[in-house]
Amino acid sequence: MPAGTLTAAAVSVLEASEPARKIALSHAAATAWRDGGITEIGDARPPDRPARPERPRLLPPREMPKRRGGGERENRVTLLHALAHIELNAIDLAWDLIARFAAENPPRAFFDDWVAVADEEATHHGLLAERLADLGAAYGDLPAHDGLWEAAVATSEDFLARLAVVPLVLEARGLDVTPAMIARLERAGDAESATVLRRIYEDEIAHVAAGARWFGWACARDGLPPAETYHDRVRRYFKGTLKPPFNDDARAQAGLPAAFYAPLACHSRATAAD
Repeated sequence: MPAGTLTAAAVSVLEASEPARKIALSHAAATAWRDGGITEIGDARPPDRPARPERPRLLPPREMPKRRGGGERENRVTLLHALAHIELNAIDLAWDLIARFAAENPPRAFFDDWVAVADEEATHHGLLAERLADLGAAYGDLPAHDGLWEAAVATSEDFLARLAVVPLVLEARGLDVTPAMIARLERAGDAESATVLRRIYEDEIAHVAAGARWFGWACARDGLPPAETYHDRVRRYFKGTLKPPFNDDARAQAGLPAAFYAPLACHSRATAAD
């Protein structure tokens, strides 16, 4: 059963180490929130790091072996394993956002959005785990990196930075690269995996939209210009670069205009050339 408040339920998910348990708790908490079994936000504080299973072995991003998309079974397993790791982190990122920044006192709709995101991320990891099993593999068989949680740590004290970096940089990047992954899987004859990625892609548009919506809300509350504030937070808190080409259509559908990300891409290229 989920904990008595929403933040306590979020902490329970974050403290669950096994993916199956994390998924079950996420679904249970989301159902309880939607159905009125949980009504209070609460003030439970999240751990600095979520619990993780013994496997996969976590490596620094620069030490990760290069992966290739669809094709041979091994390449598809590598791709699906990497995506499963991203989705496991995404579960924790959504619940951490709820618990860590509840003190910002956003309206009920904020929690509705991010509980729905957490619920869908749990579904995504489950679907990818099933596809790995179909291919004779499992999450944990390959190494993975900790870069996504490094972004959470970097933005743990800044609500606007968390929204700018996680949904509006990292998840938005998924909108750019996932269509090509789907196409490669279809060319490889793996329609089942392509269907899973298409489901994830469609859901992620809504996740980026939630990030854009609440980033805009926080900027309006604080009297800040949205595009300039986005540029400031990304330049301060995101270690990577924004790399074109961008999926402008999907980003626009999510409410993320080119005025946010295009100037940063130009800035990144100029910096690299200096």
